[in-house]
Amino acid sequence: MLELPFNMTLNFPTLFFKSLPFAQNLEPELLNGAIALVAVGLTAAYIYYHKNRKGCLDPKNFKEFKLVKKTQISPSAARFRFALPTPNSILGLPVGKNILARGRDSQGDVVMRSYTPITLNSDIGYFELVVKMYPNGKMSHHFRQLKEGDNLAVKGPKGRFSYKPGQVRAFGMIAGGSGITPMFQLIRAILENPKDKTKVYLIYANVTVDDILLKEELDRFADTFPHRFQVYHVLNKPPNQWNGGVGFISKEIIESHCPAPATDIQILRCGPPPMNKAMAIHLEALGYTSNMQFQF
Repeated sequence: MLELPFNMTLNFPTLFFKSLPFAQNLEPELLNGAIALVAVGLTAAYIYYHKNRKGCLDPKNFKEFKLVKKTQISPSAARFRFALPTPNSILGLPVGKNILARGRDSQGDVVMRSYTPITLNSDIGYFELVVKMYPNGKMSHHFRQLKEGDNLAVKGPKGRFSYKPGQVRAFGMIAGGSGITPMFQLIRAILENPKDKTKVYLIYANVTVDDILLKEELDRFADTFPHRFQVYHVLNKPPNQWNGGVGFISKEIIESHCPAPATDIQILRCGPPPMNKAMAIHLEALGYTSNMQFQF
């Protein structure tokens, strides 16, 4: 009995070969060798199929996906799981890319916003979005109104950032609020790939502890991969017992918690426009060239 990498037990080659007339005269070693070759071939075919199969996204046309689970994860944010057409479907979103979602605001007008799923193509049959819903946000209204069983119109992939394992020695990431989602997608892709040795240093700013999105997952990554991933939280309103940063992300915090300027590192940033502007000023003052920076 041979184990395939996709958790299926391969029984039929043994039964198949034993049923063939010539198999009756084969030595056990030869029979087992033939079975092994078939197993290798099937495994290779399976890997090729799943690596090259087409995703569900259409870059030109919106497609609808059903919301199957909605989980509130903070006072103003929720996690939305959408089903793909079949349990074996993949979204087909390259790491670093995002999708465009379409909805309606409180006035009934059509609105569209870009979002980065926190899932990867290794997540089969569904994709997930973490969305921060602002009081007056137009697309926020649409997500607040979404109920399990409703559909969301999406198209993609889109975006300027592309990632290949090992393209840099290290990433410094500066995120604020819901700007964590493109970072999280990339962090997952790096840490879940044992062949990718890229190191990641994340600085994540929020107002309160309750506003930190995906904190449990980020902390678990930091515990599991201490030599590959570090996270430093910065809060405007920290609790009494707090070991992270306080206030806003400063030039000193970046200098202490991001890799130093070098041709083989890159600093990624994603947050509210005022924050992005302030971070760009800090990074330039610290000697990071435009080629060492990327803003989602």
